[in-house]
Amino acid sequence: MAKKKSMRIHELAKEIGVSSKEICQYLKKSSHFCSVNANEVSRVQKHFQKSPPPSESSQSVRSSTSSSPTPKPKPVITTLSPTRRKKIKVKSVSSRKSKAAQVSTSKPASSSSSSSPSIKTVPPPSKEKRSSSGQKPSPPPPTAKPKPSPPAPPKEIVVEPPVTVRTLSNASGIRANEIIAVLMKNKYMVTMNDPIPEEGLLFIEEAFDREIILKKEKDLEEEVKEILEQEDAPEQLRPKFPVVTFVGHVDHGKTSLLDAIRKTDVHKREAGGITQHIGAYSVTTADGRKITFIDTPGHEAFTEMRARGVKVTDIVVLVVAADDGVMPQTKEAISHAQAADVPIVVAINKCDKPEANPEKIRRQLAELNLLWDGWGGDTLMVEVSALTGEGLEELVETILDVADIYELRANPNRPAVATVIEAKISELRGPLATVIVNKGTLRLGDVVLCGATYGKVRALYDYQGQSIASCLPGEACEVVGLHEVPSAGEVMVVLPDLMKSRQIAEKRKQTKRQATRRIERSHLTLENLFARIGQGQTKEVRLIIKADTQGSVEALREKLLQIQHEEVSVKILHEGVGAINVSDVHLANASDAIIIGFHVAADMEANALATEKKVEIRLYQIIYKVIEDIKAALAGLLEPELREVETARIEVRETFKSGKVGTIAGCYVKQGKVERNNKIRVCRQGKIIYDSKIESLRRFKDDVKEVKENFECGIKIENFNDVKVGDELIAYKIEKIARTLS
Repeated sequence: MAKKKSMRIHELAKEIGVSSKEICQYLKKSSHFCSVNANEVSRVQKHFQKSPPPSESSQSVRSSTSSSPTPKPKPVITTLSPTRRKKIKVKSVSSRKSKAAQVSTSKPASSSSSSSPSIKTVPPPSKEKRSSSGQKPSPPPPTAKPKPSPPAPPKEIVVEPPVTVRTLSNASGIRANEIIAVLMKNKYMVTMNDPIPEEGLLFIEEAFDREIILKKEKDLEEEVKEILEQEDAPEQLRPKFPVVTFVGHVDHGKTSLLDAIRKTDVHKREAGGITQHIGAYSVTTADGRKITFIDTPGHEAFTEMRARGVKVTDIVVLVVAADDGVMPQTKEAISHAQAADVPIVVAINKCDKPEANPEKIRRQLAELNLLWDGWGGDTLMVEVSALTGEGLEELVETILDVADIYELRANPNRPAVATVIEAKISELRGPLATVIVNKGTLRLGDVVLCGATYGKVRALYDYQGQSIASCLPGEACEVVGLHEVPSAGEVMVVLPDLMKSRQIAEKRKQTKRQATRRIERSHLTLENLFARIGQGQTKEVRLIIKADTQGSVEALREKLLQIQHEEVSVKILHEGVGAINVSDVHLANASDAIIIGFHVAADMEANALATEKKVEIRLYQIIYKVIEDIKAALAGLLEPELREVETARIEVRETFKSGKVGTIAGCYVKQGKVERNNKIRVCRQGKIIYDSKIESLRRFKDDVKEVKENFECGIKIENFNDVKVGDELIAYKIEKIARTLS
């Protein structure tokens, strides 16, 4: 065999037919991945080729014996003791088998010795023989059964709040008097049925080495949130009908374009017409595909839906008049669609007019980041005419192409989630809600929750007023069965239980009622400005100014706008000459503003309305008094200055280590007074090494709120255990100092 320069032990073992472990033991190597040189290879070959190569059986024996250093004692230990234990349990069964075997073997012997074999003539065997044959085994000596050990108490105790001594004792197995003793030791006087505070539960955890877990009931709103946020598996998704909303300037032919598309669909189907009585309808193309159109009053409704976080619309069609161009309202519609991350298709309408200029529209839209695909962009633009019907088929096909590109899909086999686009009350059917199904399938008999109302679906109607049994994703339908009329933009979700739907709806209604009361009571006044610090990022005082002359209005505006600060400002919503009227109060109520009257008064109707709506009207005769009051109000809106105030100097004289708590510093208060809610710094040799807060403050074994000067105490610093004797602790607190405009 040729010698190799170097190789690994497992390769050498395979080559010469021995185990890697034997070679490792021979060469005193640690692993079969170690390399061996040519001399070591030669030594191994000479050592293991002295004897004939082992057979497969010997190799397996060798490998098994090499894996266990003491092969003989181990099988005896591992096999005998279990069989002995088993014999005690199945002894009666095994003795019957041995007896039957002996009787069957003794019959031929007796027949050969005598012609009339009988068991009675056979002399009885001796006791030793009988016991050895197993016919009558002697009963085993009675052994005392070991008492079963009691089950270990659970480390985790799960209880529902409120936790009383009785419920905690039943859940944990700890005697009630022991729990009460621990609580009394820590200054909590409770009886069997008194609720235990959370701090008391911490002492019980520490005393009995347990972990108490409070089991709280799942919030009903969380269940609704889980249904809304439930993610669907990709294999469950199916193509859905695209939902399209037309937006744009009100005079650019949006409604006319919708009507033209609707008439085109009627002509193709040769039917009796499509009724738009529910605010949404469907158009069926030549290849049988459907598009759901929402007939909204404009981009305001679309904005409201987006603000509620509901993505009802899949595609936005931006209508721009070719003879007018991009208007401010068009820019707002583009911003709303881009903020909602919805694809935009541009319909350049009124192209039949002589003054139409589509190229101008494309240039204007390119400045708004809507670049035509003909110029290398990704925005599809179609030239149409609602009057002549030009380009309508191309517009519908373009919408379907965009739907294919974005792969609009939804899961129809799940609880339905829909959005209300219109709601009203009918004398015959009661509350009606027009919805677009976002995902899932809405069916007859479903229990639904919609904002602050609920109900059970008693009837469904499509866009033609025909009764249907279900509504698929992307379709519009009218729902009958709600208890009250919901608000437009509310989310409708299917729940499994009518009682839960009712509870959630009642809770939402109560919350809404309380919020409305708070809004009515908390209109902005100069007195409550200070109390509203931190209620919003934009801090400003909104004012409506009315004065006797235009000169007074201009003087007031100039003086008020001179009050400048980077955090607060004055915003004048409206100014005018004359008495304060109802229109001023309505504006102040809607915008949360204060009305300033200079040398004017409010009429009776305005006064009554202001009292009802809790709107503040302030009347002045001197201009400097107005400025002083506004400055004082703005000063209350300033963010307070944070100032650090040192409260105590503490010396660490001893440290105590606790397994669970950590290191506790035995301290002496040299100066000031340390309080439980203070922050604390650890200083060592004049350097600050840690800054945290006090986790616990004790005198002897009692928790205290404060420790005064010249007293000793124990302090546990939060998340810090490296405190040492000689360290200086500085206790301090953060105070908020009110600032003024200067």
